[in-house]
Amino acid sequence: MWPSGGYAASKLNMRMNLRAIFLLRDREAVNISRCFRAAPFLLGMGLLALLGLPLRAQESTPGPLTPPPPDHNVRRIENQPVPEAPPSLPAEEIIRRFAQKEDLFLEARTHFSYRKSVRLAEFDADGKALGEFNMTTEPAVSDDGRLYNKAVGRPTSTLKVLHVQPEDFESLAKFPAFPLLTSQLAKYDVKYAGKEQVDEISCYIFQVKPKGVDRAHAYFDGVIWVDEKFLEIVKTYGKWVSELGDMHSEELPFTLFETYRENVGGRYWFPSYSRSDDTVHLKDSDVSIRLTIKWSGFKPVPAPNPGDPMPRPTATTPTATVKP
Repeated sequence: MWPSGGYAASKLNMRMNLRAIFLLRDREAVNISRCFRAAPFLLGMGLLALLGLPLRAQESTPGPLTPPPPDHNVRRIENQPVPEAPPSLPAEEIIRRFAQKEDLFLEARTHFSYRKSVRLAEFDADGKALGEFNMTTEPAVSDDGRLYNKAVGRPTSTLKVLHVQPEDFESLAKFPAFPLLTSQLAKYDVKYAGKEQVDEISCYIFQVKPKGVDRAHAYFDGVIWVDEKFLEIVKTYGKWVSELGDMHSEELPFTLFETYRENVGGRYWFPSYSRSDDTVHLKDSDVSIRLTIKWSGFKPVPAPNPGDPMPRPTATTPTATVKP
């Protein structure tokens, strides 16, 4: 079950603080004295040092921030012996090890089937639901061996403000689920930022920033939580950026995503729950919107029989291609 009480409140404050950090980072022409006046608030939250001086600010106001529903719990399936807590490893060694695990998880997920549920909800000024869009897909392999999302049933919509189609979510699906592969580490600055408990797991926190950006690819910019004992990423919070700015769907404004992972088979950590809040600005009012994506029902795909090979999905590229 999702924690309640003071712990849930602290996690909510954590998410709100992370949003504040990203908003502050994007401010152009900021007054330095105002930064110092804001510092005590952020320091009180404990994460000001994560992302450095602010640069420019987003104009949109985040949607309602409520704790995730009680349908995810970050915990490990105990079918492996628990190792001793690692020694005081250098940050570079921890980074190297969790990147190796990311390589393993990326390859392993191509051997699993699952369902992905997408829900887009609208809320009025009082937080009351106005309408929602729902769609479910599952991975499938085409005749030429390419992986694509096959619709399960027909999408449904009761949205009052937005008018969306399944195609509007395709660009989000192109962002890699495992951005910090061994082959990609050289493109990022990854800095240790402290410790925090994520549900049942004690984690190291690392700040991740791309060393450079270009127009052709999107890069992860945010924070990751790494299992302190097994050195595996169990949660991420951040956005995708390129030389053109923050990446998002042409029809949807969402950029910042909080993503939890699920321990599958006691060995792999796959994304299972992701959420983003934003606001649509209308002529006379603002409408809060929330995008929730869930991956569920992970099942190993049986290996093909000898002499009857099946097309295998190929691993996605580590960085998402940006259309010119």
